[in-house]
This record gives sequence, structure tokens and C-alpha cells, in this order.
Amino acid sequence: MSAAAPDIPPRLVEELRAARHVVALTGSGVSAESGVPTFREAQTGLWERYDPQQLATPEAFLRDPRLVWEWYSWRRRLVGGAEPNAGHRALAALERLVPSFTLVTQNVDGLHGRAGSRNVTELHGNITRTVCSAERVAVEPEDTDEPPPVCPGCGAPLRPDVVWFGEMLPAGAMELASEAARNSDVFFSIGTSSLVYPAASLPHEALAGGATLVEVNAGPTPLTPRADHVLQGRAGEVLPALVEALRGEI
Repeated sequence: MSAAAPDIPPRLVEELRAARHVVALTGSGVSAESGVPTFREAQTGLWERYDPQQLATPEAFLRDPRLVWEWYSWRRRLVGGAEPNAGHRALAALERLVPSFTLVTQNVDGLHGRAGSRNVTELHGNITRTVCSAERVAVEPEDTDEPPPVCPGCGAPLRPDVVWFGEMLPAGAMELASEAARNSDVFFSIGTSSLVYPAASLPHEALAGGATLVEVNAGPTPLTPRADHVLQGRAGEVLPALVEALRGEI
């Protein structure tokens, strides 16, 4: 590692080596390093005049399904042009270095899976998947001149497999994440504002269960005062240094 590598507390390395179960919660800060614009940053060009909170709702889809489908098709193209960054890859490596690892993400871009992470819980869905709006079963969409395409089974319009404002999280996702947090020995909060609930409750559940809490973020958040270790910086710089320290390379 270069001299500019972030300092990793030796005690954190010891706690990770002793941990049976490690959990990481990631937010938009991780994907931003891959060039994926945040939800609001994506409102540029043709979409600049639209309020994303007025597009990402069931009501908007009922009112104008073509408009919503085309907005998500544009966002899919943005995601498709992005690649996993060093932070994504470091989390995939960390999963292989500890006995049990759960990755919980608020991101919908699928980059963690593309980086090699295996045990991923996607709280807000995945923009690269498509489902029937009526039956919520996965469907491979076909090209059509009149978007959105329809479900071959029931004829209902297809929609992205993401959680819209006013909708519940995917069945079982929050329960799995909550159970993992409560049973964790070390819990990471990475690249998230710690403001969006119910995900923001997970670090507190981990603390209540006796876990060591680690925050990796570019700046302070409401969670910072409660963290046992605060590693300030970009996930793509901090996490690779952490993995190398755990491997004993620094």
C-alpha cells in the first residue's frame, strides 16, 4: 500500500478476525464512485423538469405508465454503463475472509452482485430486473413500439423491480436484514446518510445486539456519534485498505 492509504485501527482488524458474522449496509455513496448518479442527480437533460418523487410512485405509473417506463429505461442505461468500483470489489473480498457475511444495500443498480458479492439483500429492489405490475413475478421484457411492454401471462404492464414511494419493501427483505444486524459481531454502515428508514434502524439494532459499529463515509452523519470506529473517506479507498489489513499485508 502507498503512504497515502487510510489508517485502519488495529483494534478493528482484531475485531474482524474474531468476528463470526459481519454485516455491511451500503448506500448511494458507494455507487456514486462508479459514476452512478444519485436519485436526484439523475434529473438532467430531458428529465430535468420532472420531480423524481412524482415519477417513482404507483400513482405516476397508473397515470402515465409510458413516461415512467421510459424514465427507468434511461436510468437503466446509466447503470448499464457503470462498473463496480474498488469499494464494491473490497466488500466481495471481505465476504470471503470472514466466516459469515451479509451485505444489505439500499442501492438498486446490482453492482454488488456484479463485483462478486454473493449474500446480498436488496432492500429497494433492482433496477435491472422487470416484473409484472399485477403479479410481481419476474418477466423478461420484449421490445415494443408502445412501452411499457406487457406481461405475456396476464397482459398487465411491466414495471421495474424497485420500491416506489409509498410501497412496502420486498417481502422478507427487511426481516432478513434485521435478523442479520441483530446477530452481527461487526456492522458496517457505508456511504449512507443514515436518514432513510427503515434501513437507518439497522445499525441501532446491531448496537443493541452488542455489535461493533463501523461507519465509512465521506462526512459525518447522525450515526457518527454512536460508531465505535469512524473511517472518514471514500469507500473505494477505505475498504481496500481494510481488506489488506485483514489479510495482514499492512
